[in-house]
Amino acid sequence: MGLGAMRFLRGLPPALLATAAVVGSICPSAAAANEQLTIKVADRDTGKPIAVRMHLKNAKGVAVKPPGAPFWKDHFAFEGEITLKLPRGNYTFEMERGPEYLDRTGYFTIEPFANDTKAIDMKRFIDMPKALWYAGDLHVHRPVEQIELLMKAEDLHVAPVIAWWNAKNGWTGKKLPESLVTKFDGNRFYHVLAGEDERKGGALLFFNLDKPLDIADARPEFPSPMKYLLAAKEQGAHVDAEKPFWWDFPVWLASGKLDSVGLANNHQQRSGMMDNEAWGKPRDRTLFPAPRGNGRWSQEIYYHVLNCGIRLPPSAGSASGVLPNPVGYNRVYVHVDGELTWEKWFEGLRAGRVVVTNGPLLIPSVRGQLPGHVFRVDAGETAEFEIGLTMSTRDKVEYLEVIQNGQVASEVRLADWKAAGGKLPPIKFERSGWYKDTYRFASTGPYYVEVGYERRISRRSAQFFLDWVRERMKKVELPDAAEQREVLQYHQAAEAYWQALVEKANAE
Repeated sequence: MGLGAMRFLRGLPPALLATAAVVGSICPSAAAANEQLTIKVADRDTGKPIAVRMHLKNAKGVAVKPPGAPFWKDHFAFEGEITLKLPRGNYTFEMERGPEYLDRTGYFTIEPFANDTKAIDMKRFIDMPKALWYAGDLHVHRPVEQIELLMKAEDLHVAPVIAWWNAKNGWTGKKLPESLVTKFDGNRFYHVLAGEDERKGGALLFFNLDKPLDIADARPEFPSPMKYLLAAKEQGAHVDAEKPFWWDFPVWLASGKLDSVGLANNHQQRSGMMDNEAWGKPRDRTLFPAPRGNGRWSQEIYYHVLNCGIRLPPSAGSASGVLPNPVGYNRVYVHVDGELTWEKWFEGLRAGRVVVTNGPLLIPSVRGQLPGHVFRVDAGETAEFEIGLTMSTRDKVEYLEVIQNGQVASEVRLADWKAAGGKLPPIKFERSGWYKDTYRFASTGPYYVEVGYERRISRRSAQFFLDWVRERMKKVELPDAAEQREVLQYHQAAEAYWQALVEKANAE
């Protein structure tokens, strides 16, 4: 059996729970030529100006787009101070700075000849970097020239910026900087040459390459995404399966070349869950009903991965710049000892020392160890593990779940968890396995247990992926016979891999 992950779920309150309100009427000023409002924002504890994200709407509920501020869909970012020239009327706003700060909400009225200044402070209620946890977003499509402000406004430390995406390449005709990684604001980092191959089989994300892969002429089904995955790995890239329900995911998984998979992916949005799997493998809506069905389906697939004895860390991405999410809405926190560097952050991600979230913040500990740790137990012995968990959230949390080998081992109401001093019921293992703590959604990376120094391999989970590959193979229909054979070779290799794993299984 296995030691799982921690996850927790909540009901469906509004997207933002107000933690403070700013209310006012902007008064006239004889010197004012136009109605305007200057907003100044500072950290409550330090008094220093900070960057924030603001959602500002007029009385009709239409998002306001201030000139000069980086705007996306329904929000914009600014640092320290912004002057808004606004028509007369009533306005509402929501202001955020990532999940470690309390939200600010409020409303104001612009009256004739208004000219006023309002000061707003933002209260940090947890400092994850102080505990050596640093947040990153692996799916960012925003312009490079905006990224520093956007990262500061979201209190984000790591962001690979996707510069090439299928036939698009933002660096065409431009000179690349001498260093592809930029460090700014003390210990924040971004890379300007991340890329994405998104076609019929799904989407792969590529990080830490020195140059883009040549995928401009790729067609929807040819060549196979495996061609680019293998080429990227030859250059030492970190490759992320952007979502687990993409049709080619079992093929990528069987290759052993994936470094992470997007568990907190862009179908989880600030405005709610996307209730579909795009062009990926659709879920059974009876088993995974709306509104959380898509997220549950991603988790179900990921648990099958772990049940096959495959230790693939979860990751997170928002797709800001393509989908409505702000940068960093879905984020992966990675634990890094000592000074944070770009290289150490990715090393920690590959090691599974992670927590993925789009809201609640978890700091787990099991026998003093971080997620990704492997506990080894002699055959015939039973091991019991007590899970320590620190949780901070501005969202309404209903309960916590401990997942053991893909099943809920315990469900704990928040009040009971608090009464127990932040400790969850212990988990016992007589056989190898994994566990994790987990909507809104947050989940630790898995912990692993090996009893008798062997991994647990579930026949049911291996068969799940074998059936999937065979279903996918029937969908490959290329008019050119040679191209058909070239693409199918990877699916056939995956079929053989999963068949062998079914035969090797040591658990149901």
